[in-house]
Amino acid sequence: MLVTKQPVLKRFWYPIVPLSSLSFETPSPFELLGQKLAIWLDADGKPAAVSDRCCHRSAQLSKGVIINGCLRCPYHGWSYNSDGVCVNVPQFEPGQTIPSSYKVVSYLCTERYGYVWVCLDAAPLLPIPAISEAADPAMRLIHQFYERWECSGLRVMENSFDNSHFSFVHAASFGDQHQPEPASIEITPVDYGLNMKSRVPVVNPPLQQTNLQLAEATTIRTVDANWFMPFTRTLKITYPNGLVHLIFTAATPISDRASQIIQFCLRSDTEADAAAESIIAFDRQVTMEDRSVLESTDYDAPLAIPDEQHMPSDQPGIIMRRKLAALLKEHGEIEQRRT
Repeated sequence: MLVTKQPVLKRFWYPIVPLSSLSFETPSPFELLGQKLAIWLDADGKPAAVSDRCCHRSAQLSKGVIINGCLRCPYHGWSYNSDGVCVNVPQFEPGQTIPSSYKVVSYLCTERYGYVWVCLDAAPLLPIPAISEAADPAMRLIHQFYERWECSGLRVMENSFDNSHFSFVHAASFGDQHQPEPASIEITPVDYGLNMKSRVPVVNPPLQQTNLQLAEATTIRTVDANWFMPFTRTLKITYPNGLVHLIFTAATPISDRASQIIQFCLRSDTEADAAAESIIAFDRQVTMEDRSVLESTDYDAPLAIPDEQHMPSDQPGIIMRRKLAALLKEHGEIEQRRT
């Protein structure tokens, strides 16, 4: 599926960058589903997103500056507010009316969980995923990373629900090469995607023994995972000592070939129990192992089930493909593939 060729995918919210990465002085560029954006903080500190082309002579607005919360074009100084409306043309006489046609397209833009979220359509099909743990004062939120990966969001999501790759991809972190048989899963399709539950035996290396405060060489992960269409997931892991480690991962589609991977976690312990730096280090090792393989896959992941071979543990990915195919059909679209 070529994500930029499927208009319905514009009707979902996607996280793009941490709010803390934006500035009151200069805008930032971002590409979402092939649409070039300029994003910035307005005078109230709220994120804003508009098309990255001035309506005058098409200069990139992301190369401009922020003046009094408005985005000023670098070419002729026209300024736009967060609604994309031009509010100042320096070349006009004082009091001269700015035509209503002087505007650029603005997009739904908000903050959640410390990240900027954008929807390219005025009528999102689903809300931003609700994570109840984020509102729990007993949980701490740890920002982990955001970066571009050269792979499709569907590949990332399928990998996140694939118990059969642990023994091979993650042999250096938590996988057991002597136990390649995947843990059994319980899958429940839901309106927003799917829920998967599982109990997964894993290796518990020294760094994790410290992070988890579990001295055993192996342990059990009780997993409660949610896939939110199209390319977001939460992976809630509960360990035998009661520790909860919830990982949020989004594969925001930049283009057909690339995704912006955003990851943070929520933990039921404190910094005194386990340093955030150590927690990030272990999760980072795991994600880099995934990245090495995922960037070798074909970005044009098919929704049609017969187009690739499968095994029983691929059931979550098969459900994802079927639900996405149904989404396209519901909105009168046909899956677009590379020719």
